[in-house]
Amino acid sequence: LVYGVFILLLLPKLIIQSFYAKKNNDPAVFVAGFFAVLAIPISLVEIIQHMIHYSRPPLQLHIIRILWMVPIYALNAWMGIIYPDQTIYMDSFRECYEAYVIYNFMMYLLNYLNAEGDFETQLASKPQVKHMFPFCWLTPWRMGRELVHNCKHGILQYTVVRPLTTAIALLCYLCGVYGEGEFEGDKAFLYIIAVNNCSQFIAMYCLVLFYRANKDQLRPMKPIGKFLCIKAVVFFSFFQGVLIAVLVYTDVISSVFETDDDATIKTISTKLQNFLICIEMFMAAIAHCYCFSHKPYVDGLLQHQSLCETLMAMWDLRDVQDNIKEHFTVVGSGLKRARSETSPLIADVSRSVESGYHSFTDLINHASGSVVDGEPGPSDAELPDMELEHQDKHGSSVA
Repeated sequence: LVYGVFILLLLPKLIIQSFYAKKNNDPAVFVAGFFAVLAIPISLVEIIQHMIHYSRPPLQLHIIRILWMVPIYALNAWMGIIYPDQTIYMDSFRECYEAYVIYNFMMYLLNYLNAEGDFETQLASKPQVKHMFPFCWLTPWRMGRELVHNCKHGILQYTVVRPLTTAIALLCYLCGVYGEGEFEGDKAFLYIIAVNNCSQFIAMYCLVLFYRANKDQLRPMKPIGKFLCIKAVVFFSFFQGVLIAVLVYTDVISSVFETDDDATIKTISTKLQNFLICIEMFMAAIAHCYCFSHKPYVDGLLQHQSLCETLMAMWDLRDVQDNIKEHFTVVGSGLKRARSETSPLIADVSRSVESGYHSFTDLINHASGSVVDGEPGPSDAELPDMELEHQDKHGSSVA
């Protein structure tokens, strides 16, 4: 409702600004606005259809959240072209929603697979799936709870890291040390890009590994198209921004547009990124109508919830809070376990320094022996239970 009112109030102004920009020889604003205005209604219609035919809440809740990506991205990018000086604030919200989309896609897959409630048991009986390049040297995660647990939290870490780095980037921008597009050691841009890149790679790797382990069960819901939609919009837009930053750094943008003014080059790169996103969102909106269609959920025999109840369920974020709390618990437990495992080694080193050893080899052998003879590591059974709610939780909201 809030977003609908926002669009009704903002769209007329943006359209007027676009026509004004066209008269002032800035056709990029008009063309981008044209594609954005086409993309937003396509997605909104599909969202409303899912809300009308809300027959499978555990799945459709996450689909609706994913479908909101196109209107948010398109409107955000269009505003970024019209107001390039304020794009850092708009991009912050868009980047946080990227992580939210990845989370919802993973939970959508988990809820689909766990519809019968015995997903982990079935997965444990399947052939072992090995790690892919570049982690093929790692010990394979055991099929069942361990694989699901690790893939889930490998994706959840991106849900935490992305908003955190976005907040840090915004703070650095306000302090004048962000340096967007500047690959310098005294600017935060380089380090934030590196952290986001690593976090995205881990999330993407876990998502692909999870799909490989369950591709037979996922085949009826045609996951390839859905997977490509998520990958194309979320990950491609990120690397597209990185590529534009590289073009700026290598003076390609300044050569093409024949300008050496840093402020002008920054404005051009910002507008270029947002212009491409507006066009891509139109194509993504069409793809979403086929890949996340409401038609499989049309069931005239079921009594559906009201649109108001469905809308409230969509904005109920308690499932996100529960999963993030679980993720922090898992990370905290892992850190405590690592500290407890390294404590005997540190203690032995301290005693060795006090008592003295004849050689460095004796010291290492003694320390290694103390670790081996210590407490065994946690078993697979000690992993926290995966929070898969195949039943309706918190009203209509599910994890």
